[in-house]
Amino acid sequence: MYEYLKGLVTAVNPYYVVLEVQGMGYQLQVANPYRYTESMSEVVQIYVHQAVRDTDITLFGFYDLDEKQLFQKLISVSGIGPKSALAILANSDHSGLIQAIMNDDIGYLTKFPGVGKKTAQQIALDLKGKLGELEQSATLVGQTAIDLGSQGDSPELSDALAALSALGYSAREVKAITPKLTDFAAQTTDQYLREGLRLLMKK
Repeated sequence: MYEYLKGLVTAVNPYYVVLEVQGMGYQLQVANPYRYTESMSEVVQIYVHQAVRDTDITLFGFYDLDEKQLFQKLISVSGIGPKSALAILANSDHSGLIQAIMNDDIGYLTKFPGVGKKTAQQIALDLKGKLGELEQSATLVGQTAIDLGSQGDSPELSDALAALSALGYSAREVKAITPKLTDFAAQTTDQYLREGLRLLMKK
């Protein structure tokens, strides 16, 4: 079982990143691929979870240990698979997620793609009071403030929209927030993606 890998991020796309470790490229499915940047010199450490099935072996990557542990808690819930767990973690407000679980905030939990009322209730039932140190952690993936402004379509915006679709949001949901993202002043795909997730959580 892997704990983490250290290497160079050699590819970033809406579905995964590739981490090269000593000449071998590992495909890692991550919540937000655009938090990483391709580099031939910057070594990064990514925590990993290995899932073994009858037909394949999949590696899931995480920014830090807290994010990995939260993922493992989520996939222990009946009805939550790895893809749904990644979609939930893509929203950087992990402390808000934990608070929603602790407070039985079903309305908040159903805003994530693929999470209906029954599944949201199951998340709260299974995880309330069982998140241990994560409930007190103040270091779970902080959010970055970004100024608003006006900016036209860009490759970064297109990548962010593709990433939202990859997380499981419907074409209708993505289309609804596209005008606001078009007017959002961002320099990177990660910034567009974070803002898109914030808008989707307000729906």
